[in-house]
Amino acid sequence: MSSAVQSPSAATEDGRELFARLDSLQLDAAVLSPAKRRDALERFLATRSGREKPGRFWRIDFERIVPEPNAIRSAATVTVEGGGPGCIVTNLTDAAQRHPELFARAFGRSGAGDGKFGALAAAFANGGAFVYVPADRACDEPISIHCGAADGEAIFPWNVVLVERGARVAVIEKVSGGAGAFICGVTEIVTAENAAVTYAVIQNSGPGSRVLSHRIALPGRDASVAWASAELGADLAASEISVRIDAPGANAEITSLFFPSASQHVDVVSTVDHRAGEATSETLVKSAALGDGQARFLGNIRIAPHAQGSDARLRDDALLLSRRAHIDSVPALEIGANDVKAYHGATVGAIDADQIFYMESRGIERQSAERMIALGFFEPAIERFPTDAMRAELRAQLAAKLS
Repeated sequence: MSSAVQSPSAATEDGRELFARLDSLQLDAAVLSPAKRRDALERFLATRSGREKPGRFWRIDFERIVPEPNAIRSAATVTVEGGGPGCIVTNLTDAAQRHPELFARAFGRSGAGDGKFGALAAAFANGGAFVYVPADRACDEPISIHCGAADGEAIFPWNVVLVERGARVAVIEKVSGGAGAFICGVTEIVTAENAAVTYAVIQNSGPGSRVLSHRIALPGRDASVAWASAELGADLAASEISVRIDAPGANAEITSLFFPSASQHVDVVSTVDHRAGEATSETLVKSAALGDGQARFLGNIRIAPHAQGSDARLRDDALLLSRRAHIDSVPALEIGANDVKAYHGATVGAIDADQIFYMESRGIERQSAERMIALGFFEPAIERFPTDAMRAELRAQLAAKLS
């Protein structure tokens, strides 16, 4: 999807300032060497995003998104807690320095740094979490990660989760940025056979902030990976959620929930890449837009010619709650095999007038009826988040947007 432009942008003033800032920060070489960081920054500047404007409603030009060099910090504020006996739950720098063999097995393995904003995150990677779960270990409580940026800060968190054979773990991440913050991050999950990982994210950043993320999982044979993502804050939230299935028997689940209001923009791309057969995947997306909120969802399912026996499903439902709101829904199937099951469906529309009429006939005021219907619309996605507390938080934040 991404391709190099004819004239590398590194020659521009933006490029020169970013390179100067990168050199001045002297970021941790144990995570990535200075030469590799410079290569990554060059790749960011010379690569297109692949996120073209979907239509006349869209006001964001991803090719022009560049962080303010002086806003870039030498260390991101990322905290990680939890784990159990034998687990390693630490920050990215500590993992690179003290556990280099484990770190090397997962960091950068997904190829997340090849795309435009993944390359930017690699160039300035200045914090993040590292989670390692040994074989046959089940973590009873979720591991928590919090990534925060102060007003006007630019940070680049990189999270890595490595799970051995037969292990089980849930990770909960909270992403918050202050007014005008810029957050560009990556999360990689790598598992061995029969492992199970659930990774859930709530992003609720402040006004004027921009949050760009790439989350990608590589499940092993007969392993399962479930992503659950809620994009509720920031003026611009752009996320890419991917699962690459290279081994048979794997199961992938992607859940995405987003709700732009006022003048927020959300751009979500999901990709399930079936490269091995006899694997299953299910993608569920629930979105709504209010005020001048704008959003786009692009859902990709790819099944390679040799991936016979794959079973892939995608469902995307969008709810428009004002006349000015707009959501583009683009499900896409690329099927190379003939012995597969593949399904996609998408709906975009307003609240059903019959539902409103029914609730009003039961004495419920129209505004309350619309609020109840909208909150109920999100429930199938909310149920896929891993804890009661997280589900309650989502319901409260959604209710606040509707108040």
